[in-house]
Amino acid sequence: MLLLETAEIRNNARRARPRRVFCVTEKTRQSSETAGDAIRGIFTNAGLRLDPGKPVDFSQNPLPTDEEWQIEWFKFYFGLDLAHTFDLTGEERFLRTWEQLVRAFIRQVPIGFDSSDVAARRVQNWIYARQKFSHSLWFEGFSRGFEEELGRSLKGQISFIRENLTSERNHRTLELYTLFIAALALPELDPEKELLGFALKNLQQNLLTDIRPDGVHREQSTDYHLIVLRSFLGVKKNAGMFGLQLPEIFDRRLERACEFAMHIHRPDGLIPALSDGDTGDFSDLLILAAELFGRTDFLYAGTRGKSGRPPRRRNVSFEKGGYYIQRSGWGQKNKDFRSQRFLVFDCGPLGDGGHGHYDLLNLEIGAFGKPLIVDPGRYTYSEEGPVNWRRFFKGTKAHNTVCVDGLDQTAYYRGKPKGPVASGKLIERIETDNLDILSGKAFSQLYNASHTRRIFFVRGRYWVIWDRLESPDPHRYDLRFHLTPETWNHFRLETGETNRTVLTGGVALVFEKQKNPVIEPGWYSPEYGVKHRIPCVSVVEKDGASADFFTIVYPFEKRERAPEFEVFSGPKDIRLEVARKAEGTDRKEVLGWKLEGETLKDIFFETREVKR
Repeated sequence: MLLLETAEIRNNARRARPRRVFCVTEKTRQSSETAGDAIRGIFTNAGLRLDPGKPVDFSQNPLPTDEEWQIEWFKFYFGLDLAHTFDLTGEERFLRTWEQLVRAFIRQVPIGFDSSDVAARRVQNWIYARQKFSHSLWFEGFSRGFEEELGRSLKGQISFIRENLTSERNHRTLELYTLFIAALALPELDPEKELLGFALKNLQQNLLTDIRPDGVHREQSTDYHLIVLRSFLGVKKNAGMFGLQLPEIFDRRLERACEFAMHIHRPDGLIPALSDGDTGDFSDLLILAAELFGRTDFLYAGTRGKSGRPPRRRNVSFEKGGYYIQRSGWGQKNKDFRSQRFLVFDCGPLGDGGHGHYDLLNLEIGAFGKPLIVDPGRYTYSEEGPVNWRRFFKGTKAHNTVCVDGLDQTAYYRGKPKGPVASGKLIERIETDNLDILSGKAFSQLYNASHTRRIFFVRGRYWVIWDRLESPDPHRYDLRFHLTPETWNHFRLETGETNRTVLTGGVALVFEKQKNPVIEPGWYSPEYGVKHRIPCVSVVEKDGASADFFTIVYPFEKRERAPEFEVFSGPKDIRLEVARKAEGTDRKEVLGWKLEGETLKDIFFETREVKR
């Protein structure tokens, strides 16, 4: 009799299995450790692991000083970890824990308590986890009454999301994608397919509004660009699975967004955390994009050179978004993919919404499979505590640019700016056989000094950076470069005949001898709520109306020595002589140009090698 009852339960469970949709986040949430924590009532959000007690009370925020912890908790990402671990082990406790937590939330938190974007992420994760549990070979059914309770809650939350759609940008995309997924996974809620049509129509509109023609998301955040891209790739994948046709203009714009995603990944496989995001590995999206668009270059980048074909371009411009990338290569000709040199330069708009950092002419540099000069990330959205970390991480001083009089380029606000913002522009990009040159300019409404930065990528090997500050009045100019956590207490300053050099962690920063680089403590946040001490190289010029800084950023390996250089300048022409020493060879490289207005003319480069 018992065997017959068990068989009946299994047959009913199979019949009740929901329609399967593609879960675009599945590979990012497969932690058995997170699942084990959830069973014990422990949760990690916003960089902090907390035990809110058992039974779990979702009506109380375990971290009232930072609402982000509760926001992430309410999104139920851990449900995917529970479902994955159940599918691996067949242990029923993972399924029952998810049921208990979902039921507790439904009974403790009324619909409409949180914002529509948080509800949207939770609905997605509930749909994804439910199907993962239901389609597991171990699945024998949910507890009595659970699916009915879950179904009523999902129906109410979906109605709430639709009635309270965010007006624009990334939250709207998330909410519309949730409606799209719900319409596919829960067809009983949309028998006339009206919700499906509404979601698709508005997703297309949001894609064309939010992704600029060059492929960069309008908020200018690398992290949010990839998060938004995940939703749109999910649209295309699920549309194909269900036989839905997307217009050509949708595909074209989405493919451009994928191209930016490909080029913004550093050679180590992570993205820089520009403009209010985290760093991270989104190679799974590049591999998915390769499948959806038949692009072997996406596959090559997503697999870090193991499959596919390398992209055709190394030095790439995204002019609407204002991001410019220099790369020594993609790992061809027996060179390791990870070892390539990489720089991203930001001289674009602040970005819509509240995510923009005050970082015009900021850059990030990497080589040898690791970052060398880093953007700080975001760390927090909270202003609570004795230190306003939100302000610190948004501020100009925390970035790799020049800070004027200790001021931010744009007046600080926690969210959207309330007044005029700094503006930047690309002056020109010039590419020759041995050089890729980027020239950009920044203006602020808070001071009357302009900043022009020119970056010379020399032979795909190292960078010469020329910063020029000009003003009718004297100012304090502070050139800043932020190194990595690994270099904390592992650097040295050297003074030679012509230069002062900071040596650390595979990179040399070389300055003219009359400059005085000092090391200050800084901060770096690779993910929300986590920060690490880092050294910041600061070079200050005081009480001058104008100033010029010349810096060589030279990635080096153990057997190499840092270069030396001298600057020879006239009224309109400048020449740098760079002396490099390697095993058995002295090399002098001469780089020169004339300045006509804002543009460079008569650029020349030559190199001589002399055997010792």
